[in-house]
Amino acid sequence: MPNPNIRSSECAWHQSELKLLGRVIKGLRGWEYKKTTEKEALYGAGQHAIDISEGNVKCEGNFKLLGFEVDALNKAARTAGYDDIAAVPHEAIVATIKFQKTKLEPVTMVTVIGIGFTEVGGAMEQGAKMREVTLPWISMDIVSI
Repeated sequence: MPNPNIRSSECAWHQSELKLLGRVIKGLRGWEYKKTTEKEALYGAGQHAIDISEGNVKCEGNFKLLGFEVDALNKAARTAGYDDIAAVPHEAIVATIKFQKTKLEPVTMVTVIGIGFTEVGGAMEQGAKMREVTLPWISMDIVSI
């Protein structure tokens, strides 16, 4: 008999949500984020490191959205006087990502602060059923709750 307390699922996709510029993104196809800290071994006498020193922290990721969502973001940017979403100042863009294993598990919430989109583009191939656009970004910070 299987143990009911052990679950192999990390997260149910239908429990994921991205809120960007105050709007829930319905055309979300994927997301990725990472926070990297520069670290370097510090050497003194002997051949082994005596400490590990830390440097800058880099926050980056991407959102995969359906084309209509990117079109809406670019339209909002143009309405605000910018060329596209990549031209909007990073101070104006915050995103929240929510996900959970099941409806009974606690919600994990990640807040991405100060997003600067680094590319805006698109591609499509013959026979495609949708237009999926990846928007890479860098940010000031990523905070998990």
